Amino acid sequence: MFAFLIVLASLSATAAAQKKPVTLEALTAVRPAAPLSPVWAPDGKQFVFAEEGRLWLYDVAGRSRRELVSLAALAAAAVKPQEAAQYPWENRGVREQNVQWFPSGRELLIRAGGDLFLFRLGAGGWTPLTATAVDERDPKLSPDGRRVSFRRGHDLWVMEIGSRSETRLTHDGSETLRNAELDWVYPEELGLGTAHWWSPDSRRIAYLQFDVSRQPLYPQVDLLPLPARYEPQRYPKAGEPNAEVRLGLIAATGGPTEWLDLGETRERLLARVHWLPDASGIAVQRLNRVQNRQELLVAEIGGQVRVLLEECDPYWINVRDNFRWLKGGKEFLWWSERDGWGHLYRYSREGKLLARLTRGEWEVTEVAGVDEKAGYVYYLSTQASPLERQLYRVGLDGGPPVRITGAAGTHSVSMSPTTEYFLDTHSSLRQPPSIALRDSAGKEIVVLRPPDQRIAEEYEILPTEIVEVRAADGALLYARLIRPAGFEAGRKYPAVVAIYGGPHAQAVRNAWSGLSFDQVLAHRGFVVWQLDNRGSAGRGHLWEAAIHRNLGARELEDQKDGLRHLIGLGFVDAKRIGIYGWSYGGFMTLYCLVNAPGLFRAGVAGAPVTDWRNYDTIYTERYMGLPGENPEGYRRSSPVHRADALQAELLLVHNLEDDNVLVQNTIQMAAALQRAGKRFSMMLYPAKGHGAQNRRHLNALMLDFFERALK
Repeated sequence: MFAFLIVLASLSATAAAQKKPVTLEALTAVRPAAPLSPVWAPDGKQFVFAEEGRLWLYDVAGRSRRELVSLAALAAAAVKPQEAAQYPWENRGVREQNVQWFPSGRELLIRAGGDLFLFRLGAGGWTPLTATAVDERDPKLSPDGRRVSFRRGHDLWVMEIGSRSETRLTHDGSETLRNAELDWVYPEELGLGTAHWWSPDSRRIAYLQFDVSRQPLYPQVDLLPLPARYEPQRYPKAGEPNAEVRLGLIAATGGPTEWLDLGETRERLLARVHWLPDASGIAVQRLNRVQNRQELLVAEIGGQVRVLLEECDPYWINVRDNFRWLKGGKEFLWWSERDGWGHLYRYSREGKLLARLTRGEWEVTEVAGVDEKAGYVYYLSTQASPLERQLYRVGLDGGPPVRITGAAGTHSVSMSPTTEYFLDTHSSLRQPPSIALRDSAGKEIVVLRPPDQRIAEEYEILPTEIVEVRAADGALLYARLIRPAGFEAGRKYPAVVAIYGGPHAQAVRNAWSGLSFDQVLAHRGFVVWQLDNRGSAGRGHLWEAAIHRNLGARELEDQKDGLRHLIGLGFVDAKRIGIYGWSYGGFMTLYCLVNAPGLFRAGVAGAPVTDWRNYDTIYTERYMGLPGENPEGYRRSSPVHRADALQAELLLVHNLEDDNVLVQNTIQMAAALQRAGKRFSMMLYPAKGHGAQNRRHLNALMLDFFERALK
């Protein structure tokens, strides 16, 4: 038996040696398949999806798919939109329904190239609905399928589809007065992706109007053209004025707007809007400015506004898209973290609690569907493990949950409107993503996309280990570890810590990561380590709230405990440890370097927040409060004020026109380091947006930096 094991180990080593190492070139040479985003038909028997520039129809009963239309052909047939007079700083969180089903299930509305098209499934042909040089944005079919609403410029329009006649509903739109158009910060920090909604009876449209005139202008400049182009961005920093937002109702045929009296508009946030199923009124989720009080308001058409439900929290309130009307509007489903964990509750329309549906030290992360006839709610949760996402169902009266998905790992689900079927996208640390069609009990009907093993067969994907770490106070932390290629026991290796550490994000998961920069580092001889500290997602509200009003401090203590554990494993050289992160991870990189000097030898801070007074209102005030109410907390959390403590080698990286974390953060940090006489390196990319766009250049830059600093 011993000889057999030796032979088996030898064969495994040979097989690994035959695979390619993961290199920087591999990261750009191999493109993973795009996720499948289905748009279900109203009857739940079919769905359409886009793949490689084409729109496809999948029929569940026939287990077959067919191509419908080339999206490129539609875009080519559209009238090319005129270039905007100034750069539109639109947030990445804006969500538009570019493909929609008509209620009949026989036609589709498609937005392509800035115009709208009607596609008939039976005939297989398309007809342009608009042909203008102005982009028709955020189109929405009315529930009866007779009209389509959309935004042109800063105003809301409606088209009667049969006659193609158009009605301009609003006339006062401008750059500072935006009708049915979001500002920058609402979609970024509240996850609100649209600003208008049809009534269920198709007679009215509710829309938000954003007055952004009080929001300060940040002086973005494009330095590439000659002359340089001034591109100001409306960006409210912590403590500065938010947009004034009001909610109005307007008839689909036109006329005056009925503005709902929801009270003060400057210091409140309208986070969600839900029509009552009988179209008699609107429900609104409203937050106070620092987001520790939430109200569910109901505004009857032509009537009074009343508070249906109110919640308060000593820290802050997270808003999720888990609200659902039940029984035709007589009841509703509510998600709350009132006991420290996100769970589901059922209320009457009068605001009376009828049932608590879920409970336990785990959280419901998403409502996937509701089957009122059978009496079930389907939801994704962390009940099996905080490292996983599994689908469950529970009765509308509560009771024990029933697990639907089986395979360990991370599942994301798109459920049909009838909840009869769902698409299950699954992966794990060992298994690349696969997509299967399942019935509501979880039984597999067909595999639509099997796991793509080609990457794992061609490249040596080094295994990721999940490591449990006990913090000094006994809290259980999770980390991921990748040992370097050709790992030898007894040898000391340099290590690189990847970090994010902020709220609403979870880095350590049982999910496939495939080819990554971390794999490149491991193949170049580095140990790779990442730990989710308190403040990160997936562990409940109290876990997340540990960072309240003092960003950086709790996170650093947990990271220290993680490093003590890593060094204690015996194969990491404590004097050769680097750290890198982007956005909140860039902030944490700097915070660790200047608040724990000597812990790290080198760090790369990408797009870092260096002073939270530079970051946007809704995010910053949620966690830090207003600057005037927590001045010492803002100062403690700013790496700028401890620049003189830097001992490590540092590389700062930022896009010049980052619309999220403004480059002003990096410039202020650089100035503080210069005043302190500290040496550092800096790379500025002439790019718009928050993410790294020249990823190949950045990866090579970081790899070279760590090679020089840690070896």
